[in-house]
Amino acid sequence: MSVREASFLGFGNPVDPRPDELQAWAYHPESVPLSTMPRDWDLLISGDVLGPTLFELAMDRQCPARRFAQHCMYIYGADGVRQNASGQRKRRLKKFVERAEEVGDEPMQIWAHNCRVLLTRPELFDHHDWMEGGLVRHPRRLGLFNRR
Repeated sequence: MSVREASFLGFGNPVDPRPDELQAWAYHPESVPLSTMPRDWDLLISGDVLGPTLFELAMDRQCPARRFAQHCMYIYGADGVRQNASGQRKRRLKKFVERAEEVGDEPMQIWAHNCRVLLTRPELFDHHDWMEGGLVRHPRRLGLFNRR
C-alpha cells in the first residue's frame, strides 16, 4: 500500500512530525486541517529533518498539500542562504535547486530560480514573500536587478 492509499492516522507529535507522518498527512490534509496545527507550524517543520520530504511533496503535482510544501521550501530556501546557515543546509539546498531546475515543473523551476537570485543578492529577501507564502500565492521570478 502506498502512502497515497494509506489513511492518515495523526501525528505522534505535531510540533516534530516524522517524515512518514508528514507525507501521509500531505495526501490527506483534510484529516487534520492546517488551521488546527500549532502556530508557525510551517516554520517549525521547514528544517533539515523534513526538508527532503517537503521537497518531494512540493515536486509532486498530484499532492493535495503541494502548495503548503512549496511554501515550506521557500522558508527552507531563505534559511539556506543566510550567512550562518549550516554547510549541510547549503549543500542540500543546492541539490534541491539543481533537481528542481532539471525535472521540476514551472512552480518548482520558479522556486529554484528565486533561490539562486537570493543566493546572489541576499538583500532581496522579503519576509512576506519568503516566510509568509507571498511567492507561492503570487508566483513570479525575482530579477537580479530588482531594487529594494
